[in-house]
Order: sequence, then C-alpha cells, then structure tokens
Amino acid sequence: MDKKNALRAGALAAGTTLMMLLMSSPALALTRDDGDDPGTGLSVIETLGYYVLAPLALFAIIAGLVMALDKSKPEHRVITPGTKGKTKTKAKVAAKA
Repeated sequence: MDKKNALRAGALAAGTTLMMLLMSSPALALTRDDGDDPGTGLSVIETLGYYVLAPLALFAIIAGLVMALDKSKPEHRVITPGTKGKTKTKAKVAAKA
C-alpha cells in the first residue's frame, strides 16, 4: 500500500511541476508585446531602499507610535513568571478575603 501512495504522490508532484513550467513559459519571452513600455531599471541603492529600508522604517514608526500612545495601566500588564510582581495587587486580594 505504501508503494502505491508514493507513486501517486510522485506523479502528482511531477504533474504539478510540469504544469507550472508550462504556464510560466510566456514570462521568458524575448519579444515585446504590443503596448509594452518598460521603464529604466532600479539601481542597487534604490532597490535596497525600496525593499529593505522603507519597510524597516515603516515598522519602526508603527512600533514607536504604538509604544508612545500606549494607554494601558501597569496593573493590567502581564507579569512573566520568575519576576517580582507588585505587592499592591496582592494586598488588594488579601484585603478582600
């Protein structure tokens, strides 16, 4: 039974790969299509700026705004195990009991 499943999986993988290769062949065409007007290429600096530095800058700005505009109260924050918590919350629980 395992041999049959392995053969089926191999045939499926080979068929999928073949179909992907056949479908991507127009991307490798050397002739230009009607209305095709490619622009100038990007330099290395522009590519790094657009695809590396700009996303990192946006991430930093959003994270900074979230941290700066955080309005949560300290007693609502989760304390990791092993760290000392505030005794104020423990005193409230003891006072209620």
